[in-house]
Amino acid sequence: MKTVDHQKFLSSLSNETRASLIQRTDRHGVAHLAVHWALVILFGLAIYFALPGWQLLLVPQGILIVFLFTLLHESIHQTPFKTRWLNAMAARVSGFLIFLPSTWFKYFHLAHHRFTQIPGKDPELAFEKPKTILGYIIHVSGFPTWIEHFKTLFENAMNNCKADFLPQKAEAQIVKESRLLLFAYVMILSGNIFWMSAELFWIWLLPILLGQPFLRFYLLAEHGLCPTVANMFENTRTTFTNRIVRFVAWNMPYHTEHHVYPIVPFHKLPELHKIIQNELIYKEASYTVFTSRYIAELKENNCHT
Repeated sequence: MKTVDHQKFLSSLSNETRASLIQRTDRHGVAHLAVHWALVILFGLAIYFALPGWQLLLVPQGILIVFLFTLLHESIHQTPFKTRWLNAMAARVSGFLIFLPSTWFKYFHLAHHRFTQIPGKDPELAFEKPKTILGYIIHVSGFPTWIEHFKTLFENAMNNCKADFLPQKAEAQIVKESRLLLFAYVMILSGNIFWMSAELFWIWLLPILLGQPFLRFYLLAEHGLCPTVANMFENTRTTFTNRIVRFVAWNMPYHTEHHVYPIVPFHKLPELHKIIQNELIYKEASYTVFTSRYIAELKENNCHT
C-alpha cells in the first residue's frame, strides 16, 4: 500500500471539513481544565489533611500534575481555548508546576513540529532515546528530565539561551520568564523552610517525582521506533488507550493526527482520527504493548552488539 504524504492528505480535505476540524471553543477547554485542576486540588487536599489512604493518592496526584505537560504542549498551539489569554495562562501555570518555562518551550516545540524526526533540526532528537536496558531505566526514572528542566531554567536566567530554534527577538522574554520562575521557586522554598512546613513536598514535589516515569512511558510512544523521515504519517505514532489516559493527556495519544494537522483542537482529534485512521502507519494497541515492544527491541539490539 502506497504511503500517503501528510501534505497531500491535508490538501485533499474539503474546506467544510477543515473549517469544522479547526474550530476552537472556550467551552470544551474550560470544562476539561476545570475537571483536571479540580482533581489536582481534591487529591492535594486529601493528602494535606492526611485522609485515610492518602498515601495511595501520591502517584495519581503526580500523574495529574506532570501530564499538565500535555496542556502546556497544546497551549503552545493556541488550540485548547479560543481566547488567547486562556491559552497563555494555561501554558504558564502548567510550565510553572512542572519547572518548564513556557516561552522557551514554545519555540522548542514549534521547531519539533517544523522538523519532526529530522536529525540536526528537530531539537527533541538532541535528547537521545535510550538504546540499552540500563539507559531505558534511567530514562523512565525521569531524573534526566528534571536535570534538563533545571539546566534550561538556569541557563536561560543567565542569558545563555542561544539555541538555533530560539529567535533573537524572544531572548529578553525568555530570560525574564526564567528569572521570575526561579525567584518564585526560591520564595516558595524559603517560605516552607521558614515555617518548617512540608506540605508542598507531599502535595507537589514528591508526587511529580513519582508521576514523571508515567509521562516518560507515554512520550516514548509518540516517535520512538519511528523512522527519521519528514512524512508525519511515517515519523509519528498513534497509541490506542482508554478514556482516562486520553483525558489526562488531553487527547494527545492521537499523536499522528496532531502532527498531521497541529491546529486541530484536542476535542476535535477523535473526529480527525475517524477521517485519518485508514492512513495510519504506526499505531499501537496500548502503551503496555508499545513498552513491551520497545524493551524487546533493546534486548535484541543489545544481543547483536
